[in-house]
Amino acid sequence: MILPARVRRFPWPLEGDRYRYSVNVEPAPRVHRTAAGEWGGAVLDFNEAYEPELAERAAILARDPGRHVELGHMRAASWDALLHVLSEAAATDPAMALNSCGDRAFHWENARLGVARRFRFGDEDSLGEPPLRFAASQVPDDIVLLDEREGRLFADAGVVTFASNWSIRFVLGMSFTELHGPVPRDFADGAIPRAERFLLGTQPGDCYRRLNWSSTVGHRLDASLETYDEWGAERGRLSDIGDDLHLRVEVQHLIRLPMSGSIMFLIRTHLLPMRELVLVPAWREQFAAVLAELPDEMADYKGYGEIRPELLAWLRR
Repeated sequence: MILPARVRRFPWPLEGDRYRYSVNVEPAPRVHRTAAGEWGGAVLDFNEAYEPELAERAAILARDPGRHVELGHMRAASWDALLHVLSEAAATDPAMALNSCGDRAFHWENARLGVARRFRFGDEDSLGEPPLRFAASQVPDDIVLLDEREGRLFADAGVVTFASNWSIRFVLGMSFTELHGPVPRDFADGAIPRAERFLLGTQPGDCYRRLNWSSTVGHRLDASLETYDEWGAERGRLSDIGDDLHLRVEVQHLIRLPMSGSIMFLIRTHLLPMRELVLVPAWREQFAAVLAELPDEMADYKGYGEIRPELLAWLRR
C-alpha cells in the first residue's frame, strides 16, 4: 500500500511504549526517519497545506487582530525575527526570494502567495504593517518571541492563530515558568526549569527543536481559548473515532536570534486523523501502548482522558 504523502511526512512524536514530559530538544534541522517515511530536513515546511493555512491565518487575524500582541520593547526583536524567517523561507522554497538592495533595504518575493514587497529594515512605514505580523503572513508557523531579563525568559510578543487550548493574549508578559503552569508533572520532574536553563545557554544562531502532541476533534488548527465555545462543544460530538479524532503534533523550533538575542519560538501544527494513523501498523501498536500506560492527569491534559477506553478498544480491534 502506498501511504498518502501527509502520512509519509508526518512528524511522529513517540519513541518507545512509555511517554513522560522531558526537555527533549535536539539540534535542527535534522532528518528523522519513521515507520512511514521521514520529516525534519528543514526548519520550515512548505507542503501542500501552505496556501490554505495562510489563508486561514489571514481570516483569523482579520476577525481577531488581538492574536498579534507585542510589548513595546520588542520591536527590534520583531525585525530580527522577520529577517530571519524570510531568509529561512527563501533558502527552503525556490518560489521565495529575499534580496538585499543596499542601505538596509530588501525586496521579498513569494510567488506561492503572489506577494512582492520592498522594505527598509526597521522602517514600519515601508513594510506597511508590523514586522512580526508580516513574518507570520509568509510562514505557516505560529511565532512567539521570548525576551531574556535578569536570567529569566518572558513571552513578550507573538502572532498565534493555531494555539491548542491557550491564548497568546493571555500569556503576554508571562515568565517561562508561568507559561507552563498548567502542564501536569512538569515541576515534579523538573522538565520546565531544565528547559529554561537550556534556552538561556543558547548562543546567537543556535536552532533546536522539540515535539509536543495532544488531540483535536476535527481538522481544527485554531483550538485557542478564543474559540473554546466552538471546539469545546465539538469534543462532545465525537461520532466516528477514525475520522473525527486527530493526533495533533507541534514541531517547535527554538532559535536564538542573531541581532537582538531574543529567542524565537516557531510552532508548526500537524493534524493526523486516527483513520490515517492506523495505516502504519507500528504507529497503531505504539500509540495504543503509550495511551494505555499514560498517567490519568497527563491523558486528561492531552485530551484523551474521557475517550481513552473507547479509543484503545478501537486501536486494538
